[in-house]
Amino acid sequence: GVATLYRRFPTRADLAAAAFERNISRYTEAMDRALASACAWDGFQALIVELCELQATDAGLRDLLTTAFPASSTVEQRTGETLEKLRLLIRRAQAEGRLRPDAVAGDVVVLLMANAGVLKSTGTAAPDAWRRFAALMVDAFGAHPDSPLPPAPPEQQLRRSVALLTEGR
Repeated sequence: GVATLYRRFPTRADLAAAAFERNISRYTEAMDRALASACAWDGFQALIVELCELQATDAGLRDLLTTAFPASSTVEQRTGETLEKLRLLIRRAQAEGRLRPDAVAGDVVVLLMANAGVLKSTGTAAPDAWRRFAALMVDAFGAHPDSPLPPAPPEQQLRRSVALLTEGR
């Protein structure tokens, strides 16, 4: 009943975390495939496109990376593990000289937030617009930029931004 539901999931975020626990495996599997690539840059490119495609093909998964969950939740723990893997992939691609030297994991978070906006804005009117956006973003991550990026926002600010998005839903 309702009382049991509220005892098990005191907040909407707790309920959402439980619902998404199984779905996050699609993101972690994408990350693992990217890390397994012999060429880190190839893995990184494929990861960006796959994450954008996951957001495009499943509205629930689209919201997964732009939703704040309780710090103790399995989703938040797995997200933290996935971010560590992303940092490793970024370092490897930078060591290959293929990924711009000033790229950080938070840039991918911002990219996914932007892609969620592209998907929301284009909807059924231009359902494949995300593909061009993803390609443009992959190109922007290339190793030979014309100018350096402004400083990356601290991860705590990004986490707060995701939490604010969640509050607006």
